[in-house]
Amino acid sequence: MSIEQLYKIYRQNPGVQTDTRKLRTNDIFFALKGNNFNGNEFAAKALEMGAAFAVVDEAAYFTRPDKMMLVDDALETLQQLALEHRKQLNIPVLAITGTNGKTTTKELINAALSAGLKTYATEGNLNNHIGVPLTILSIRPDVEIAVIEMGANHQLEIASYCKIALPTHGIITNIGKAHLEGFGGEEGVKKAKGELYDFLRATNGTVFVCHDYNYLVEMSKGIPHIITYGNKDADYTGTPAADAAFLGVQVNSEAGFIQTQLVGAYNFPNVMAAIAVASHFKVPPAKAAAAIAAYTPSNNRSQVIRQGSNTIIMDAYNANPSSMKAAIDNFAGIQAPKKVLLLGAMMELGADSIREHEALVAMLERTHWDAVVLVGGDFKKITHPYIYLENSAEAGKWLQQQQLQDTYILIKGSRSTGMEKVLA
Repeated sequence: MSIEQLYKIYRQNPGVQTDTRKLRTNDIFFALKGNNFNGNEFAAKALEMGAAFAVVDEAAYFTRPDKMMLVDDALETLQQLALEHRKQLNIPVLAITGTNGKTTTKELINAALSAGLKTYATEGNLNNHIGVPLTILSIRPDVEIAVIEMGANHQLEIASYCKIALPTHGIITNIGKAHLEGFGGEEGVKKAKGELYDFLRATNGTVFVCHDYNYLVEMSKGIPHIITYGNKDADYTGTPAADAAFLGVQVNSEAGFIQTQLVGAYNFPNVMAAIAVASHFKVPPAKAAAAIAAYTPSNNRSQVIRQGSNTIIMDAYNANPSSMKAAIDNFAGIQAPKKVLLLGAMMELGADSIREHEALVAMLERTHWDAVVLVGGDFKKITHPYIYLENSAEAGKWLQQQQLQDTYILIKGSRSTGMEKVLA
């Protein structure tokens, strides 16, 4: 059976699933493999549960020739099917990558575009080698524009996603210190994220560039169509204004002033990216602004939680040196009677890890805090004047014991530190 034949089956049954726990009737099941599972073992069960078809890559599990396709690699076949579907879509496809703010920017752009267009965007953070093809295969015929988030932790990963998604437009939110181990240093991060620009440069594409970041302006040279946004000297400009908790943005257009539900001036470029994209695609500015103002962050991404008289900024989805600095800088600027930080260690920094954790401690020491708790990882290996605890469970117990009142609390850390459990 060819990809074209599989695509005909997909057109009749456009639901695709890789997890039987999420399977719906008439989905196509792809038997993917992971470190701790083999999807082939669940292929027959998927058919019993109502799947219309199953793609397997081990002959021992090819038990239903009438409802199964045996391939060399189920993941590659999933990606090939996504590419086949992408080729049938005559719509703009906006790809988003970057070190920090990818998901927030994607959600803001999705909200702004949806105020005027039928939009489909990556759900959650399905931004990897499985998530990107699944996102593409979820785009229905009535969609007018798609927004696809692309994450990466090694070279040529973004390039591979571009070959599947075939983006017509792109955004790199920023470039900072993250996954340094996999990328081979900060220059490696720049090269890897720049693969999106490389693709759009070669395919006559369009990029939205934050003009406040000189390195993005330099990297985008040679791309045929460039639209800029930022604080000044750009196609779309605005000014950030922050109160005690939330970011406000004065946009220099009909969008006017937007009072967001986002924490920190570091979200200003994300808001302006959404304004620029929505304006470019002719969404009425007032509608786009209202949608941005209504967006509420979730999934532990800069969430503001009121707990009694305390205000908690829960930013525990991930952390790297760049995002840690931005979060701490913003927290330092908030006017509050008392401020406490609970910070989980940063991961995937390779040989730079100790140095980056020491730099973070040095930054913390420049500001007075009522308390600082450092949790796990390489915080254990360095000298600092703060409280050290082994894990987020211990940090949660510490926080409960303090019985804090009228306090602002910042909780942040790399995903693997599980800092969201501090409030469990």
